[in-house]
Amino acid sequence: MTLLRPENYRFHNGTKDALPFEDAEYEARLEGLRDLMELHGLDAVVLTSMHNVAYYSGFLYCSFGRPYACVVTANQCVTVSAGIDAGQPWRRSIGDNITYTDWQRDNFWRVVAGVVGNGKAVGCEGDHLTLVQSEKLNHFLAPVRGMDIAPGTMAQRMMKSDAEIALIRHGAQVADVGGHAIRDCLIAGKGKRLREIDVAMAGRDAMELEIARRFPDAEYRDTWVWFQSGLNTDGAHNPVTGRVLQQGDILSLNCFPMISGYYTALERTLFLGSVDDASLKIWEANVAAHEYGMSLLVPGATCSGVTAQINDFLAERDLLQYRTFGYGHSFGILSHFYGREAGLELREDIDTALEPGMVISMEPMLTIGAGVPGAGGYREHDILVITEGGADNITAYPYGPAFNVVGGG
Repeated sequence: MTLLRPENYRFHNGTKDALPFEDAEYEARLEGLRDLMELHGLDAVVLTSMHNVAYYSGFLYCSFGRPYACVVTANQCVTVSAGIDAGQPWRRSIGDNITYTDWQRDNFWRVVAGVVGNGKAVGCEGDHLTLVQSEKLNHFLAPVRGMDIAPGTMAQRMMKSDAEIALIRHGAQVADVGGHAIRDCLIAGKGKRLREIDVAMAGRDAMELEIARRFPDAEYRDTWVWFQSGLNTDGAHNPVTGRVLQQGDILSLNCFPMISGYYTALERTLFLGSVDDASLKIWEANVAAHEYGMSLLVPGATCSGVTAQINDFLAERDLLQYRTFGYGHSFGILSHFYGREAGLELREDIDTALEPGMVISMEPMLTIGAGVPGAGGYREHDILVITEGGADNITAYPYGPAFNVVGGG
């Protein structure tokens, strides 16, 4: 007997689970996307990035080298997933789901073509499709016309709904929980051989427990902490190590809770036990830049304009040469391994004007090289929601020397 091996099938196992948002939220997002499709004369959009698939369908995939998609037409929203995920993509998405099999190569694209059809006008994400996958899209769909839809979807994601802002507020509060757990760990660890990894785990565990308490029906994944000390503080994204903390160390606290694909952050400079005069001077200057930067985040201000003003602020104090990256970025569906709303970053080359409903961080960082008084990386980070009258800072954990010289001895 020969086993029939289909190219695809539907495995709608169980019942739909609770999504991060109500159905109306996803319907509004899809309506916005379909407005883009109508504006540009597109028959379908093939979304392949983790952030856009999650944004429009609710399903946050785990790739492991396999392709995934959310295909949107005038009347369909279909996620396309691999058999290894069984019924989970259907349970965790707003619309239909089709599973492709790996019995033969390119069954994924056969499913996509079956939903889209051939010879259509198709939008895709130019910043995500590889050359290989772009060639396969053209081969299997034979589109009459193609378009990069990524800039349009990014612009839509940059404007947060009330429901998104409510979730992001929860995330900021969870990050504060992680920050206090880290501070408590440092205080309790006085006189012990604390390693970076020990402190990081304390913050991560506290955040994951808090997320589970607040969101009992959610999926839990990807919450993390980067806790750095001494020389390891020189980069914002340096991973955790087993380095043992030492009296007088500069410390960098970085709490990153993930709630259904939505990332938030808390970042603070601390010192273990004591802070020397040279370090205190740099730290206080960066705190001043942080406070000044937050005051500039108001409707109508441009990203490049805010950047220029903070640059001038630091240059007047002969510190601009120690800046290593932009001053802030958008928040939403993003992570350290997917997503970015590059149109809302505080950099010289971004001219986007701030509008109510945008969510953005202020996070100046100064890095002083080893062997120089005050050596280390100094960074503060708050999240602000742009409002009609200004901005609402949703980060509560205190910054600066008065609260963050802790433990030691």
